[in-house]
Amino acid sequence: MKAAVLHRYDEKLAGQEFVKYETVSDPRIENPTDVIVRIGGAGVCRTDLHIIEGIWRDKSNVALPYIMGHENAGWVEAVGSATNGIKVGDPVVCHPLITSGHCLACRRGNDMHAEGSSFPGINANGGYAEYLKTSQRSLIKLPKSLAPKDVAAFTDAGLTAYRAAKKASRHLLPGQFVVVIGVGGLGHIGIQVLKALCAATVIAIDRSEGSLQLAKECGAEHLIKADGNEVEAVKELTGGQGAEAVIDFVGEGDSIKKGLDATRNDGFYYIVGYGGRVEVPTLDMIASEKTIVGNLVGTYAELVELMALADRGRVHLKTKEYRLSDANQALHDLHNGKVHGRAVLIP
Repeated sequence: MKAAVLHRYDEKLAGQEFVKYETVSDPRIENPTDVIVRIGGAGVCRTDLHIIEGIWRDKSNVALPYIMGHENAGWVEAVGSATNGIKVGDPVVCHPLITSGHCLACRRGNDMHAEGSSFPGINANGGYAEYLKTSQRSLIKLPKSLAPKDVAAFTDAGLTAYRAAKKASRHLLPGQFVVVIGVGGLGHIGIQVLKALCAATVIAIDRSEGSLQLAKECGAEHLIKADGNEVEAVKELTGGQGAEAVIDFVGEGDSIKKGLDATRNDGFYYIVGYGGRVEVPTLDMIASEKTIVGNLVGTYAELVELMALADRGRVHLKTKEYRLSDANQALHDLHNGKVHGRAVLIP
């Protein structure tokens, strides 16, 4: 099969060719519950850029060369002997983790903390290819209303945004405020989920006018340009108190400090993007009683919930399509801020 393969790290993301488009061996059924999926779409994630930079090399334990791509959807191509309920040709979206289902975390539905899990595209070969090996346990069959290429990026970008927005929606009440920092591939989904699950007023912050326009299209009531005065603008909209919830999809640079400053006392700061550091004096934590919440992708059940919202037309994923052979262009466009929404590779 053809695949876009990572052969070496590029710590400064300075090279023209991050991955090499080449012929590799097809994945094979090895376990009775294995499934081979013919890729219909593979999302291009900022985490992929971090992988290329080498940030994940000590965490993922993969040996180069290997295939990235952890946001995948397509059609069932082959099934193991112990699979049931799915057949060749079924359109499916893939939960990003492969889990056994037997550990305590699995039985509690806490997929992201399962023992002995595999994460295609992170610590195993992923979907920047024509075919992907996964497990029946990871698959969700798609309704006729949803095409694989249109939902592939829901499996990480969408799922991560859904998980954070769902957490916030549980305590947000009508008349309260939620700030979304960064209206990119995750943020624009987060806004739509918030509008679907709660009645709080959404304030969107981004440095790009195009992204702010996208935020408006997704339902944000207030738009703030990230020009250095974001906190003051949030305070003005919230009567000087700050927002009851802030969801930070950037997580680096000055977004963390500003996000915490924009969170009212007794409010919640949800950190989704990464690369920076959370540094808060203990006295400030005690005096403000703010809650800082980390967010790691989401569960299989939450992906089912997100697909239900997508099927009902409540959440739309803005995508920019590239051929698999143009993976380098997609990665460079993402790195250079030219992708509003999510880039998707199509074999």
